[in-house]
Amino acid sequence: MSLGERIARADERGLAASGLACLDRCLPLLDGDGELLRPLWGSLADGSDWGGPLAKARDALLGLGEEEEAGDGGGAHAEAVRLVTHMLDTAPAERTAEAVRPWAESCSAVSLRVHRLLDPAAEGAPDTAGTEELPPLVAAELRRQITVLELLEGHGRQGLRRALDVSGEGRRVLRAVVSRRARGSAERSEA
Repeated sequence: MSLGERIARADERGLAASGLACLDRCLPLLDGDGELLRPLWGSLADGSDWGGPLAKARDALLGLGEEEEAGDGGGAHAEAVRLVTHMLDTAPAERTAEAVRPWAESCSAVSLRVHRLLDPAAEGAPDTAGTEELPPLVAAELRRQITVLELLEGHGRQGLRRALDVSGEGRRVLRAVVSRRARGSAERSEA
């Protein structure tokens, strides 16, 4: 089953977790700590309202995104930061299937785009949906998105813990990529 088909079949919790997981994995671009999204994950687990935790995350992270954008001056990194900031800014305060479905679909596309922008192997690679032709970072993100949706579909609330682990793994990978790119930029500017 394709990613699009899985999103189309997902319930409200699966959709919210899918979008949140995409945002979680992209946090290194906002220089954000994964703990800032923990209350949102908690609201998915206990079914509580996520409007309050979402507002707190926005307050903390949107400022970081603006600093990252201002400090970069342009290029793929700045575009990726803008995309992630938009992902956070457009998260719906109301967590209903109707509200989160378009957001989850957008988060999926944005996260794949961010990973393509930052993947060194993506230069000149075709923009296709088949994992065999995708650059490694993009293919891994696609697999993570599918895994999160599978976990929520197959295990419901119990799948949230594993989905959070999958997102944490992706966040560590992207943090390493962002760090390598920053070191490379610093070395080029010193030369």
